[in-house]
Amino acid sequence: MNIPCRVSKLTQADKILFSSIMNRAFARDPLFLHAFGDPELDRESSSRAAAFVSFMFDKSFLLHEEIWGYYENEILLGTFIVEKPGISKLKRLKGAFLLIGRLLPLLFQLPVKTLRFLNAYMGITRSAAPSSPHHYLIMIGVNPEVQGRGIGTAMLRHLLQVVNSDHNSHGIALDTENKENVNLYQRWGFVLSHEEKINALTLYCMFYQKDDF
Repeated sequence: MNIPCRVSKLTQADKILFSSIMNRAFARDPLFLHAFGDPELDRESSSRAAAFVSFMFDKSFLLHEEIWGYYENEILLGTFIVEKPGISKLKRLKGAFLLIGRLLPLLFQLPVKTLRFLNAYMGITRSAAPSSPHHYLIMIGVNPEVQGRGIGTAMLRHLLQVVNSDHNSHGIALDTENKENVNLYQRWGFVLSHEEKINALTLYCMFYQKDDF
């Protein structure tokens, strides 16, 4: 029996579902463990990670990024955030101004060292990305209870279709801290473009170059 499934954009009303999936998907992610602490050892780490995920959701709508979700039987099981090219500077400027209101509470929820680390992390990923217009896969996560069922593959395939049909985009940039993910993305045509250590964390920056560029 075929299970009805779809990949479609999330709305602002989906914030709670998005946050629930991402918090669980990234609970043991090297970046989250390094930035926010191990929830098994630090009772505050989960709240810090949740505050960050909530901020990322708000940021995406204010900066005109896209949040997509994978649904089976109308149940959200996976989601990803992607930044797309072609957004006007005026729109980004307006979004950045409004984002200040979301950023201020985060400054009180995260330690200074965490904020410095995240800023340095973002600096590395942005400098490693190509200068040509491209999509940037910010986050992708699947509910741990249904991992291994091809949901991540379905979301990545959908993103590649979107990017390959976008004449303004030269490809997709992403970064990962999981060494095993490098081989996974390489099978999809991504190339490792930059590798760098930040504190004790190794950061792998990758890029998928469209054939027509």
